[in-house]
Amino acid sequence: MRRGRIFIYLALILLVALAGAFLFLRSQSEPAVTDVPAPILVDIVIAQQKIPQGEIITEDVLGSISLPEGTDFGVMFRYDDREDQLIGRVAKYPLEQGVVITQSMVGGIGDIASTGPEWVNRIPPSMTAISIPTSRLSSVAYGVADGAHVNVIACFLFVDIDSGFQSVLPNRTAFVSQSGVPPAEAPSLSASVSAGQTSDAAGSAQGRAELDPTFQQPIYIVPSESQRPRLVCQTVFQDITVLKLGDFPVGGQDVSSPVGDDETPPAPGEDAEQAPTAPDVVSLIVSPQDATSLTYMLYGGAKLTLTLRGANDTSRLETEAATLQFLLSQYAIPVPAKLPYASEPRIDILKDPVLGNDVVSEGQ
Repeated sequence: MRRGRIFIYLALILLVALAGAFLFLRSQSEPAVTDVPAPILVDIVIAQQKIPQGEIITEDVLGSISLPEGTDFGVMFRYDDREDQLIGRVAKYPLEQGVVITQSMVGGIGDIASTGPEWVNRIPPSMTAISIPTSRLSSVAYGVADGAHVNVIACFLFVDIDSGFQSVLPNRTAFVSQSGVPPAEAPSLSASVSAGQTSDAAGSAQGRAELDPTFQQPIYIVPSESQRPRLVCQTVFQDITVLKLGDFPVGGQDVSSPVGDDETPPAPGEDAEQAPTAPDVVSLIVSPQDATSLTYMLYGGAKLTLTLRGANDTSRLETEAATLQFLLSQYAIPVPAKLPYASEPRIDILKDPVLGNDVVSEGQ
C-alpha cells in the first residue's frame, strides 16, 4: 500500500512538471504584443469636380483626402497649403473628379499643354483628324468605339468613258445630211444633224458590226442597257486610331445625331430627347496625306467600311484588291453553266430568308 501511494505521488509530480513545461514553451513561441503607433494622416488636395483644361483653379473645385504621412512623394499639394500653392493656377490638362492634383498638372497661363478642346491632346504630332460617314454596317455594329484601331476598306465603281467627251461609253450616233448643192458663184455648204431613227431623242447608242454565225452575214448590234459599272474593293489604310465615334460636344453639350428613317419616332407625350439615336460619323487620326486621300474618296463617291483590329495587333498585311474575277478564282466559285432547264419560280432578286427584304437585285 505504501509503495502504491509513492507511485501515485510521482505520477502527479510528473504531470505537473509536463504541464508547466508546455505552458512555458507556449508562452515563448507566441510573439510579444507591442503597441504599434497609429500612422499620422495628412490632408491632400483632390479635384472635387471636373476641371476643364485651361481653367483657373478656385476654392470651390477643390476637395481633400487623407493619406499617411510620407506618401505624398513631394509632388502633391497639402490641403492646408492650397491657398498659397494651388489656388489661382491653371489646369494644364483636363482633371477628372476625384483625381489627386500634382504639381505637373498645374501651371501658369503659358504652361497649358495645348490650346483648343481637350480631345486635341489625343492627336499625335504630325497627325490630323478627319471625319467620315458611318453606319451600323460600316462600323462593326458600332463596335468601333473611341480609341479603337481599325482598317479602312474603300470600294469604287469604274466605267469606261470617252476621253474626249468625258462621257460614259457607248457614244450616241446621229445622222448628218447635206441640205443642197451650193451655187458656183457663191460657194457655201450647209448641213443638218439629227438624231437616229429611234425613240431616244439623244440618238441611238454606238454599236459594232459582227458576223452572224447562222446566216454568215454582218449585222450591227447595239447594247441593250447602259454600261454596268465594275466594282473593286481594297484595304487602303491599316492600324488607324479612332478619335471618336459620333459627334463631339458643342459648347459643353452633347450633340445627338438625328434618328434615322428606320427608327421608331417617340410616342406622343414621350420626351423627344430620350429617343434612341445612332452615330452617323466617325473621326479618325491619320496622316495629312491620308486625310487628303480620304477627302478625295468621299467626294469621289467611294464607300468606306471600317474593320475592327485586336487591342495588341499592330501588324500590317498586304492585301489584294477584290474584284469579280478575283473572287471567282480565289474562292473557286464556278460560273453556272447555261442548262436546258431551270428552277420555278423564276428568281431575279435575292431575298433575306428571315426578314424577306431584298438583298441583291438586278441593277444594284
